[in-house]
Amino acid sequence: MTQISNHDRPHAAGLVLHRAAAYDLFVWLMTGGREGAMRERILRLARLAPGEAVLDVGCGTGTLAIAAKRQVGAAGKVHGIDASPEMLARAVKKARRAGMVVAFTEAPAQALPFSDASFDVVLTSVMLHHLPRPARAQCASEMRRVLRPGGRALAVDFAASQEKGLLSHLHRRHGHVKLDDIVALLGAAGLQVKESGAVGFRSLQYALATR
Repeated sequence: MTQISNHDRPHAAGLVLHRAAAYDLFVWLMTGGREGAMRERILRLARLAPGEAVLDVGCGTGTLAIAAKRQVGAAGKVHGIDASPEMLARAVKKARRAGMVVAFTEAPAQALPFSDASFDVVLTSVMLHHLPRPARAQCASEMRRVLRPGGRALAVDFAASQEKGLLSHLHRRHGHVKLDDIVALLGAAGLQVKESGAVGFRSLQYALATR
């Protein structure tokens, strides 16, 4: 059964989103109604395999975590963490409607409530730009800590948009992180960046690293 657990952890640093329905509307606008295609493209970069244990850091309303659960199957496990109870409540409803068992936990990205070497894959998608730089470094360090040796970390975020129009305006307000900064962040945390570049969906960019 999908549910939310709560941990006595430090308060989240940076921006915490609370209007879950408005967030989903924003994502729909930003993706032109193609959020599912965007999430699938992100997960292809992570190379998920059946039976793997996956953590989605800053899972928001759960769309990526639910898609990941479909890929790892019944033998796999997916956890999503987010600092916003409103986002997690919507994520739980989505998972139940989809018939997917996903564990959601309210916790900040810079203090993951899991033991060392708990996951095969750790994901973070369009979340890093919400964090101030010190919290980003803490988040990357925590991602490495909970990864198993040989595990994969995938970080995805927006680059600065050069487009014009309403969607570009919304994009600029939403925020972005330079790809070089993402690569440096993962490297400084002790992860080995294996590849990086454009996701191939709008201005999304990624870095894939291993422990």
